[in-house]
Amino acid sequence: MLLPLGGCIGKNEAFKKQMFAMDTVMTLTAYGENGEAALNAAAGVINSLNALLDPEDADSGVYALNNAGGGKVAVSAEIGEMLETAQTIHAQTGGALDPSIYPLVKLWGFIDSEFRVPTEAEIADGLKRLCLDRIVVQGPSEDGSYSVTMPAEAQVTFGAIAKGLTSDRAVAAMRDAGASSAIISLGGNVQTLGLKPDGSNWNVAIQDPEDTGGYVGIVSVGETAVITSGSYQRYFEQNGVRYHHIIDPATGFPADNGLVSATIICKSGMTADCLSTAMCVLGEAAALDYWRDYGGFEMILITDDERVICTGGLRDSFTLYNEAYTLTFSD
Repeated sequence: MLLPLGGCIGKNEAFKKQMFAMDTVMTLTAYGENGEAALNAAAGVINSLNALLDPEDADSGVYALNNAGGGKVAVSAEIGEMLETAQTIHAQTGGALDPSIYPLVKLWGFIDSEFRVPTEAEIADGLKRLCLDRIVVQGPSEDGSYSVTMPAEAQVTFGAIAKGLTSDRAVAAMRDAGASSAIISLGGNVQTLGLKPDGSNWNVAIQDPEDTGGYVGIVSVGETAVITSGSYQRYFEQNGVRYHHIIDPATGFPADNGLVSATIICKSGMTADCLSTAMCVLGEAAALDYWRDYGGFEMILITDDERVICTGGLRDSFTLYNEAYTLTFSD
């Protein structure tokens, strides 16, 4: 999780709202005379997407897609866009991001909190159901909708994408409602609108994986998304072994590469959300290679041996605060 750090708002009134959706406590803050309207607009978007994207809700669009038995399904623009983005990053990362991993995520108990280590046979069966590259996405049509056809055995989850898409849509709704300065925190997803009311940058704290009540440093940003995925965010222990929720599609087991969190900073919340998960699966070296190859974002990686690695574009905007960690910048 990232913690947005506020600053002096002067004569600009702050309007705040807290809500619970997508299994996350969400905090919305907007400034100025249109602040309250902006919060209401953002909350409406969040509630709508929460209902649309819950794969366990029989009335949701994702549930309908997962239970189509191989038939073509009309889906919303949001689902179509998430699938297209996921397929692009899936191809670029060699499969590190894969929404069709849902059957494996359920096996581990990360959906119903009935945690357990699956058998080798169960893992093998779950891996056979990975099929993102075989999902056909068509659209958008004139009304913005898409049509999707998946293999009959396929099931998808947008757990690695949905909050990023939601923060994009919520910020857009705030802008449309007349706000020019706002910040939202959807768990580990922070996204900003404009600058702070005094014209300065936002300060976003990067959570310490070893002490979630503290932070390792602060990044100064303008209007952007700052999104973190980490192995410390959700896990269980069995027989003295910790198993976390970021499943590697190559093995069916939690990613195990020495990386404990990845923070992505870029304009698109949806892209940042996808990349934060994918980088955690890739590990330090491959994540940095991806950044060098594709660019378009900045990144903060934290390893299990207490190193913080920032991409070069953050030299003037990231400040390390926890002296237990060592900081390096990579070009």
